[in-house]
Amino acid sequence: MRVKNWVRNALAFLGAAALAASATAQTKVSGTANCKADPATPVAVGDMAGHSFGIGKAQCTWSKFEIGGVAYKDGVSVSMDDINGSKVTSNGYHTATMADGGTTTAHFHGTAKMKDGKFVSGGGTWTFSSGTGKYKGIKGKGTYKGTPNADGTVSYLVEGEYSMP
Repeated sequence: MRVKNWVRNALAFLGAAALAASATAQTKVSGTANCKADPATPVAVGDMAGHSFGIGKAQCTWSKFEIGGVAYKDGVSVSMDDINGSKVTSNGYHTATMADGGTTTAHFHGTAKMKDGKFVSGGGTWTFSSGTGKYKGIKGKGTYKGTPNADGTVSYLVEGEYSMP
């Protein structure tokens, strides 16, 4: 009798776990954001040469990044940048507009290397923080890696996963 109850409880638990896993299944996503930064005006911290804070803003266009079959069109990134010589640490938010007019916002944190004031390399992590319309309640996270372009823009390969409520 105890073995029978144990088997029934184990099967019930496994069934509930499978249902919970399917309810929170993550969908993989990948695409590219091509971003052009507005001119920066960093403010010196004063503790050492080359250390400053700045507010960054960039306009981005997206390709091949879709949520639920709807493409990202464009977006705006705003960040607080801690600049220490050639190393930059950024914390910010990117709000993207979807082809259907909805938006998603992701918080990002990353680092970059600069040379002569120009982006050389960088990357970091992101997490969805909000959405509008059918994207309200979106959850997800991922990574990004930037590559400089000859025209001064930066292309970011953005990868991750998401789930919708």
